Amino acid sequence: MWESFVNIFINILLYIYKISGNFGVAIILFTILIKIVIYPLMRSQIKSSAAMMELQKSPEYIEMTERYANDKEKLAEEQMKLYKKTGVNPTASCLPTFIQLPIIFALYQAIIAAIVSTPLGMLDLTERVYTNWIKIGEIFPINPNFLWMNLGQPERLNVAGVPFGIPVLAILVVLTTLLQTRLTQQQTPTGDGAGTGMMSGMMNIYMPLLMGYMSYTLASGLALYFMISNVFTIVQYGIEGKLDWAALKFWEKRAPKPVVKPVRRQSTAGSVKASTVKPKASAAETAKIDASEFKNKKKPKKTNS
Repeated sequence: MWESFVNIFINILLYIYKISGNFGVAIILFTILIKIVIYPLMRSQIKSSAAMMELQKSPEYIEMTERYANDKEKLAEEQMKLYKKTGVNPTASCLPTFIQLPIIFALYQAIIAAIVSTPLGMLDLTERVYTNWIKIGEIFPINPNFLWMNLGQPERLNVAGVPFGIPVLAILVVLTTLLQTRLTQQQTPTGDGAGTGMMSGMMNIYMPLLMGYMSYTLASGLALYFMISNVFTIVQYGIEGKLDWAALKFWEKRAPKPVVKPVRRQSTAGSVKASTVKPKASAAETAKIDASEFKNKKKPKKTNS
């Protein structure tokens, strides 16, 4: 099953390579094709995330999190009831991410299998190619070079005077991943606590580092896929009008919107209305009033002796 999935990727890559004549261009076009295919899922992810945000800002959700703050099991139960009631699927936003994981693994294997340099690898590739699509003799040997990179090897740029190769593509992957996560992240409402916000912050740090490490150690063809995928994802979010440009201001901490809690009025016997209670006068004001009253007192009339 998995081998058949990888073979599909190999043949799509080779067919695009046959048309374009450049393996790097083939990977770029393949990446755009994948993003277009999963675009409906990504659009559903955006809508699901927006619906989840609106739900978590609702008074009913906020009251629920406060009421069951010390009972996580009961809170999860009540949340699931609310999700079912409102028709919000909390797992819908994770589907595109899970779908892309097997795509990444299959693409990596496809790149390694397509760029062969041994007779045994050539024989294996011949068995994988769909002969009704591609004639192996028309495209072999495949040129793995793109710009300064060998797409079957980890990328390094050798500059005169620098004693080591510079991983330019890995750096670009880290930057574009960081840019994507910042621009497309959803803000966590205050009613959901600090846990989700902390998790989001950790993902913003670890995900770019993970992608950068993979780009640094694995074939540069996969790193090229990561970078183009990040850029195209930003473009897709921009088309949907969901880019959070304010998130690029790293030096500013955006305070969460305050949640207005409803005031519960309790009627108790003998309570005094706030409007009827007069504030206590200060000592200076009291002395001033007493002096004024003393001056205004009428003096007693003198009697003739």
